[in-house]
Amino acid sequence: MNILLIGSGGREHALAQSLHASPSTTALYAFPGNPGMNGIATLVDSLSLNDSGTIIAFCKQHAIDLVVVGPEAPLVKGLADELRSHSIAVFGPSAKAARIESSKGFSKDLMKRHGIPTAGYEHFTKEQIHEAHAYIHDRALPIVVKADGLAAGKGVIIAETHDEAHAAIDEIFSGLFADAGSSIVIEDFLKGEEASVFAITDGQNSILLAPAQDHKRAKDGDLGKNTGGMGAYAPAPLVTEEIMNRVDNEIVRPMLKAMHEEGFPFVGCLFVGLMIDAGKPSVVEFNCRFGDPETQAVLSVFRGDLATLLHSAAIGALDASAMQSRAEGFACNVVMASGGYPDDYETGHKILGLDKISEIPQISVFHAGTKLLPDGSIITSGGRVLGICGLGATLSEAIQQAYIGVEYIHYQKRYFRTDIGKKGLHVTNP
Repeated sequence: MNILLIGSGGREHALAQSLHASPSTTALYAFPGNPGMNGIATLVDSLSLNDSGTIIAFCKQHAIDLVVVGPEAPLVKGLADELRSHSIAVFGPSAKAARIESSKGFSKDLMKRHGIPTAGYEHFTKEQIHEAHAYIHDRALPIVVKADGLAAGKGVIIAETHDEAHAAIDEIFSGLFADAGSSIVIEDFLKGEEASVFAITDGQNSILLAPAQDHKRAKDGDLGKNTGGMGAYAPAPLVTEEIMNRVDNEIVRPMLKAMHEEGFPFVGCLFVGLMIDAGKPSVVEFNCRFGDPETQAVLSVFRGDLATLLHSAAIGALDASAMQSRAEGFACNVVMASGGYPDDYETGHKILGLDKISEIPQISVFHAGTKLLPDGSIITSGGRVLGICGLGATLSEAIQQAYIGVEYIHYQKRYFRTDIGKKGLHVTNP
């Protein structure tokens, strides 16, 4: 089949790699793609996310059988709806279903109505700022304050004191996360360990991919500010088969049933952000697409025909047999960032070592924030620059390979955490 992949980050590079390897893929196009996709996809720069007509025309001209939408913003704006209205198969939810990510208040209300386990909460608009301040007085610490809208994974503040919570409310309503903070959700703090599970769904049926664990904080030891993610590994030993069954039966299936019943079935990748405490999973958040940097690890251990799997979901006839194995071995994906990220950082630094690392079969490099210059050199162009993903028969081997790969890569002011995946080495399950 002919496939158009939309997006330019590390997640999309991982998707491109797996789609390229799928036996059912005939041609793969990526818009806009990134330098790392050269050789596995035809990069397209003539389309516009602000003009869906250009994408529809491209799909018809190139007989595209499937469009895979990587990032959330086009889904929230209704790109999947536009494509479906022209009978183009698309892996990604409608704008109504994408509200599960674009509005945390909407998502929490939906969970509450349908009895899906999550933290206690209330949400407030700017006009209710006084009520928001009053609400936190009697809440137990820590308190979680979230921008309601899309904030690139950074719109969450965990307040250790009531004063910090008051300050978080004022900062968000003052524009800390721009339009994403026009309303907020204040949640009780969930104890436990975080994990992520992706459900591939056609709106009613679903299968779960390997569980992963992301590392959101900027610094070692889970310290520092929240980022878009500094690394991930899969499968996460924390998420046992028993817990996966609970996630499926208590969270994924009820949520898909709820969305179908309320008139906006979810087709695509339902990202379930979890907190697991004493074997009990609760929902931290839902997202409407594959996660980043988890996808790089999850798809590295996936075995099967990803193109067939995603296409079957897109046309409403999920083919679970397209997945041969949820996880073969382990993968650890270390994000190499620009110094200063997630705050101010420099770009334009030349990246060295990519040619050497490409010769090592146990290591993959996923481009996230890079740019190709006319002379063939590649420079940094974002906060998260590369994902160095190591593979191994054990998690320890995967971690070792990832950090071997990191040492091949050099650019000015490179930054990375040194402890990605290590908490998974010490997991003991009851």
